Amino acid sequence: MTTTNDAALPTDILLIRHGETAWNAERRLQGHLDIPLNDEGARQAALLADALAHEPIDMLVASDLQRARQTAQAVADQRGLALHVDPALRERGYGGFEGLLYSEIEQRFPHEFAAWQARDIDAVLPPGRNVGESFRAFFDRATGAILAQAAAHPGRLLALVAHGGVLECAYRLALGLPLETPRDFKVYNASINRFRYHPATHTLELVSWGEVEHL
Repeated sequence: MTTTNDAALPTDILLIRHGETAWNAERRLQGHLDIPLNDEGARQAALLADALAHEPIDMLVASDLQRARQTAQAVADQRGLALHVDPALRERGYGGFEGLLYSEIEQRFPHEFAAWQARDIDAVLPPGRNVGESFRAFFDRATGAILAQAAAHPGRLLALVAHGGVLECAYRLALGLPLETPRDFKVYNASINRFRYHPATHTLELVSWGEVEHL
């Protein structure tokens, strides 16, 4: 039971990108398509679990896409933790871009590709198997999910296993980066990225980024 005093405590967050998939390796856009880890991704997940063996994790939450769930399950199995699932931590929905190589997207959807590369954050993506999201809508969903999890667990250490786009959104929120600016920072598979949520200001602070020494 959370008390009034507990509610004022910051929440620490380990925000983790899933391990590698075959589509990551060939630069094929996944979005909401449910692609499993490849052998390298499974290896990364095992090394991640080892790296987190002594972290005092109170709760483990993953996106519902299997690449995130498989990565988180390696941690859950080693620690004996329950694995919770939050669909709001999913990657951005890319509509008709999903399943295509970047070169194929440019050829098939030249106007939409140009808007995407120009960081038009309200650009409409072409329809596909899944609904496409503008970057603004995705940012609001992803950061809303992270802040909601943090606010619900004051004083705890959360491990959230999600996707490259979700990590990008958290990084931008914490540093106050405009959504229109290029992504000039790396987002690594199976990386550990540390944040702190401050309930009094409802803000996210970046503590460390891109920990991959365990890999």
